[in-house]
Amino acid sequence: MVDFVGAGCGAADLITVRGMKLLQSADVIIYAGSLVNPELLEYAKKGCAVYDSARLTLEEITDIIVRAEKAGLHTVRLQTGDLSLYGALREQAEKLEKLGIEYRVTPGVSSMFGAAAALKAEYTLPGVSQSVIVTRMAGRTAVPEGESIPALAAHGCTMVIFLSAGMTAELSERLIRGGYSPDTPAAIVYKATWKDEKVCRCTVGRLNETAAANGIKKTALIIVGRVLDSGHELSKLYDGTFGTGYRKAKK
Repeated sequence: MVDFVGAGCGAADLITVRGMKLLQSADVIIYAGSLVNPELLEYAKKGCAVYDSARLTLEEITDIIVRAEKAGLHTVRLQTGDLSLYGALREQAEKLEKLGIEYRVTPGVSSMFGAAAALKAEYTLPGVSQSVIVTRMAGRTAVPEGESIPALAAHGCTMVIFLSAGMTAELSERLIRGGYSPDTPAAIVYKATWKDEKVCRCTVGRLNETAAANGIKKTALIIVGRVLDSGHELSKLYDGTFGTGYRKAKK
């Protein structure tokens, strides 16, 4: 059996209980060494074989799994955050499917939620934004046509931007071109939930200046939107004049 496990957003105690138990039972762990907190490897049992996938190709990762399967061993593929976001899960899973190797997927806490916690923010506020766009800048890896930053910025909702901390000048320009004003609240969260976490609040117009002043070029999320302001409507969830299936409305 192969278990793909989301390592969570950084802190070792933010992995799920299921993910921790799978690490404890694994005979082989293949982890994303460039992003996963090495403290998570302390959950591994004595004698567990550990491989850093940062130095491996897809074929080499698959070969390790195949050898483990032939030996009847349990493999955990440990990847950063949650596997559904920029996790290259599908391409690895397709390799296993072609080989007839069974696998399971255990979700993890995405860094976008770690960043929200660091900011003490809510991505969806009544009367401000009820939608979140999760995206990235086009770099060495392209983005599909129609998903450019200006096109997505035109919606004016909350944006969580991955893998773009090294392109903040271009990002700022494209966000403004798409419709955000330069004074729109923004934040750069470096290594959310790690011990060296850094939270930098700024505006869309000052993204590049803020990143440069704090020496941030990678391993950071950029959050954009008015939800980072304090003003918003109260939700109906706890409004006494709003009836629900569990509570009668008060006059």
